Amino acid sequence: MKKNKTLLPRQLGDAHIRLLRIYKVVIEAGGFSAAEVDLTISRPAISLAIAELESLLNMKLCHRGRSGFSVTPQGEEVYQSALQLLGSIENFRSQMNAINTDLVGELNIGITDNLVTSEQMHITRSLSALKHRAPEVIINIQMIPPNDIESAVLSGKLHIGVVPEFRTLPGLNYLPLYKEKSLLYCSEKHALFKQDIDVISDNMLMGFDAVVPSYPQSSEIKQQQKKLLATASSTDREGIAFLILTGRFIGFLPIHFAKRWHAQDKLRIIDAHGRYFHTNFSAITSKGARSHLILEAYIEELKRSG
Repeated sequence: MKKNKTLLPRQLGDAHIRLLRIYKVVIEAGGFSAAEVDLTISRPAISLAIAELESLLNMKLCHRGRSGFSVTPQGEEVYQSALQLLGSIENFRSQMNAINTDLVGELNIGITDNLVTSEQMHITRSLSALKHRAPEVIINIQMIPPNDIESAVLSGKLHIGVVPEFRTLPGLNYLPLYKEKSLLYCSEKHALFKQDIDVISDNMLMGFDAVVPSYPQSSEIKQQQKKLLATASSTDREGIAFLILTGRFIGFLPIHFAKRWHAQDKLRIIDAHGRYFHTNFSAITSKGARSHLILEAYIEELKRSG
């Protein structure tokens, strides 16, 4: 009977792990070009690494060329296996950090966009305190949508995330951090800018194009958003600001984020007493996560920052 060819050596070395890490980033970025920034290596180098991995595994992992980038069925299976392997390596590192009383290792944190301008600054102060307490800790921040943060925390890709608390998932712990107020704005180029808009009726409001968020919202926010003529949407608040500043749309923005343009008279508040909502933000961690000293230290600092 013919034996199956051994594709991988009995012991995986750093070179093999490196190829799998490159492949993981390429798949998650959606192609070679998009992965260049994350990997900080050239596209030809990425191509060589993927070709080497394909040769090592004796299978086609992905298609690339004029028709675009796509993953083969075998490539998808390899990606899922790579996630398990790399996740196990990270879990091992976390466990070793937990055994070691020194805070050495990484903190992977996901944050919803545009919280840096908040005057409460819980995240900023707590990260500063953690770095002072543990100078050797490496901090990795990802700015991604709330749904992606929840999924990444549950899967272990992120140690902690900061999200708007529109829902509570049974697998997550929640630590309240911020209460953010948002108002309705138009720009200096908009028809409403020079009108008397201290009070505006629902019928009048429906006469103007508006941009609304495409991410999940609380019932309070939905009540305000449904009064708008939604002809545009955005996955984040920065995108909403872009469209409001065109002068063609109205939309809600957090006060702390809109403050710079409002102070310069480039944005005006529409009906401040009747058009507003609040958003609560919480830090989330996985209930099933293993003990992690760095994460525990960071949560301590977050609690102190309040």
